[in-house]
Amino acid sequence: MAEKYEGYCVKCREKREFQGEEVELANGRRAAQGTCPVCGTKMNRMLGKKQE
Repeated sequence: MAEKYEGYCVKCREKREFQGEEVELANGRRAAQGTCPVCGTKMNRMLGKKQE
């Protein structure tokens, strides 16, 4: 299920809300990945540590 996050679109050069999913990167960090609603570019947002 997609959640809403706020991230920076490099192509539009603006902060935008995007719908994305939480993923774990190769180095173990959490991130939200989705697409920009305006231009369709892939967006990322680094997230904090998981609550235990």
